[in-house]
Amino acid sequence: MNATSHRDRNRYRFRSHWTLPVPPAAVYAVLERPEHYPRWWPQVRDARRVDDRTTTLRVRSLAPYTLAVTLVGRRRDPAARVLEATLTGDLEGWARWTLAPGSGGRTLALYEQDVHAQAPLLRRLAVPARPLFRANHALMMRAGRRALAAHLQAV
Repeated sequence: MNATSHRDRNRYRFRSHWTLPVPPAAVYAVLERPEHYPRWWPQVRDARRVDDRTTTLRVRSLAPYTLAVTLVGRRRDPAARVLEATLTGDLEGWARWTLAPGSGGRTLALYEQDVHAQAPLLRRLAVPARPLFRANHALMMRAGRRALAAHLQAV
């Protein structure tokens, strides 16, 4: 197996579309504070702000494994409603939120992530557990959407 195909089996690309019940500015204000994600997103078990651009996260969904990831903000654009970060740690790559106004004062949120698994266990299980990893991510994102919608309506 060549290096490219070995690396590709550890690559994950995710896209999630969320419709949220408030305007984009309110959603952006919550999403731009990853250190507060544990307040509303149950799968984000811990988040600690390191500096103005850096936050460390511990994330665990259904799979019995906690991911440790560091986010470093690389784009924070409230006018364009885009938040983008570089990820390092158990996953390396990038993640981006893009928000757009929807009908009735709602927000259409697009989450994109392109990462390579770095943790040894994730790399060893890349082929046999890939469907589980994808399902685990989908469950986390569904729970996040529901939790954020409830949080936004309560604020």
